[in-house]
Amino acid sequence: MELTARAFWLASPGRGELRDVTLDAPAEDEVLIRTLYSGVSRGTETLVFRGGVPENQHASMRAPFQDGDFPAPVKYGYLNVGLVEQGPAHLLGRTVFCLYPHQTRYVVPVSAVTVVPESVPASRAILAGTVETAVNALWDAAPLVGDRIAVVGGGMVGCSVAALLARFPGVRVQLVDADPARGAVARALGVDFALPEDAEGGRDLVVHASATEAGLNLALGLLAHEGTVIELSWYGDRRVALPLGEAFHSRRLTLRSSQVGSVSPSARAGRTYADRLALALELLAEPAFDALITGECSFGELPGVMGKLASGSIPALCHRVRYEEV
Repeated sequence: MELTARAFWLASPGRGELRDVTLDAPAEDEVLIRTLYSGVSRGTETLVFRGGVPENQHASMRAPFQDGDFPAPVKYGYLNVGLVEQGPAHLLGRTVFCLYPHQTRYVVPVSAVTVVPESVPASRAILAGTVETAVNALWDAAPLVGDRIAVVGGGMVGCSVAALLARFPGVRVQLVDADPARGAVARALGVDFALPEDAEGGRDLVVHASATEAGLNLALGLLAHEGTVIELSWYGDRRVALPLGEAFHSRRLTLRSSQVGSVSPSARAGRTYADRLALALELLAEPAFDALITGECSFGELPGVMGKLASGSIPALCHRVRYEEV
């Protein structure tokens, strides 16, 4: 029996469509997944949708199971939660997370899926890829009990970092963003909120995730003596100017990159990518993360909705896509 599915493709910059695809039957070391939910990571995926990936970044921006090439046609995405319909006995009927694009069914190696804990709803597990980034950032940052911390940039990654920091003992966290609407998200996550002009200084640690030059400059300005900025933003081919004269050296400030593409060497020895993703899924048992899912549509609506997300007419952190039984 032939296996078929439908997938979301970027046909050309600014125009998405659903396409029929034929699947190979799963091999012994593969699984057939029926998608329950996928997530649109607004920042990255709308950049792809607009055709805005710089040519010199085409290789680094590839998703694990991407088909096609930038700028288009391309099948892109990496937040997928589904049900195992065929595969090894220990996985049959299990809900799993996979870094797969928006598609109704798909076949991948067993090694590409991570079982979602029973304590985590499938509808929330789409955040696992972003929370994994936040986990790596905090492995790099190594916050201490009682630290004064700011997170500059209230997108998916920044909010995920803030949500995890809110659970550290004695830590006071302030989320800083230019959009006042992020205040409601901050309250749901259990952290303080400030507009950039009202942000509190004297921070031991600042995590920067706004992907703007102004945000990174603000992050440095918020540090206490010998404080550290963890840089999570990806700038592509843009140049960023920083005030590294002035008081940067006299205050002994540190600017450190954090790249999710590799496991932080500051983590415990032996930690793997799989360990990091499994931990992210465990952490998603916390209901506060639901605040990061700010909209939902059906899979059939996705071509039209993606354009609205890209234009900003639908504001979003993570937009959830719901798949009906097919």
